[in-house]
Amino acid sequence: MSENKKQDEKKLPNWLSFNADGEAVIKLLKEVEMNGVKQNQVIMREPTIGDVRLAKKQGKNDEDTEFYLFASLIGCSPNEVEKFKLKDYSRLQEGYFRLVREQNND
Repeated sequence: MSENKKQDEKKLPNWLSFNADGEAVIKLLKEVEMNGVKQNQVIMREPTIGDVRLAKKQGKNDEDTEFYLFASLIGCSPNEVEKFKLKDYSRLQEGYFRLVREQNND
């Protein structure tokens, strides 16, 4: 493992990890119901250009666009994303930005 990868892993918060597929695994403070199943963590996949374009078409503003994008990436509805506690939503945001950044460091 390269020295840079080791340093990046040390900098990750304890609630965030990446699985073998490069997806962000985000542990939540508060359990949420997604698709009828209660979960205490979510897996966020890497966005495609299509995901971003679709979210921009669906959203009326940047906040809406982010909701649509995150919902797509974690596999739930935007209404379910709205039920996340603010601290957990912040974890989604942090996980997303690290996920995108991680993909650029390969």
